[in-house]
Amino acid sequence: MQFYCSVCGKRYSIEGLQYRCDCGGLFKLEKDLDEKVPNLVTLGEVTTPLLKRTFDNKALLLKLDYMMPTGSYKDRGAIALINKIKELGITEVVEDSSGNAGAAIAGYCAAAGIKCNIYLPDSTSLGKIKQATTYGANVVKVPGSREDTARAIKKAAETTYYASHVYNPLFFEGTRTMAYEIYEEMGIPDYIVIPAGNGTMLLGAYIGFKEIGKLPRIIAVQSENCAPIYNKFKSADKQFSETASEGIAIQQPMRIDEIIEAVNESGGDIITVTDDEVKAAQAMLGKLGIYVEVTSGAALAGALCYFKEVDITDMNVVVPLTGSGLKK
Repeated sequence: MQFYCSVCGKRYSIEGLQYRCDCGGLFKLEKDLDEKVPNLVTLGEVTTPLLKRTFDNKALLLKLDYMMPTGSYKDRGAIALINKIKELGITEVVEDSSGNAGAAIAGYCAAAGIKCNIYLPDSTSLGKIKQATTYGANVVKVPGSREDTARAIKKAAETTYYASHVYNPLFFEGTRTMAYEIYEEMGIPDYIVIPAGNGTMLLGAYIGFKEIGKLPRIIAVQSENCAPIYNKFKSADKQFSETASEGIAIQQPMRIDEIIEAVNESGGDIITVTDDEVKAAQAMLGKLGIYVEVTSGAALAGALCYFKEVDITDMNVVVPLTGSGLKK
């Protein structure tokens, strides 16, 4: 198992400190088909349910991925990443995330006995970092903007392993497991509608279904107020502003070209939804007893918008719900 550059093909050791190629390209994971990540660390993960519910006369299959141990699907990536670095004997990591990824990495590092340093902008609210600090993570507050935090984490990564949910391909080795679960629960769906910021769930689903042998049509959903992937895909020019869907409010997704390639290969599409549509979808889920964070409403909002004039009676449409409402 090793990393290779998606641009020039150069190989790198997975335990090294380098998190991208000398040429600037991002890493992908090369492995034998029967090579698996060890299961040294667990927090009691389960196969998340697939629940059929009807909205506006549209029957959808909800994949309840917020039921993972730390409350979001990001646990899938953290399980694979932290288990592998535990096997390699790495004892300390850095990561930059104020949200679900940071909480997931911190939680699994706690279970693994690995020191975890989470870098955040100093403006980050206490509520967003409470979960990570409860797991014992060392929170490093960086003065200034998100870009200042990005510079700080890159400096820290020169001497400490970067357990990144964006740069490190081992994270996608974990998020791909959702595809295998869906396949075991119902086969290959016709569509899967996924909220997309950095694309960690989307790329994981793409990798997993491609390994299985057939891709569903992937519909990526972005916030109308922060839609860089949509803009590039559609040659559009939506402007950036604050959004309630903060979990997917990524202005510069590092793997944007990979996301677009995955959507195109699947015959899918990229759409946007408004904050009002997202909040309405979150409320609809609540009335069914399903409590998710605002960003999770983006996937349902996207499905209802995309299939508004389409008869999906004979189709299987999966909508993953990404994070628990208890996060806020």
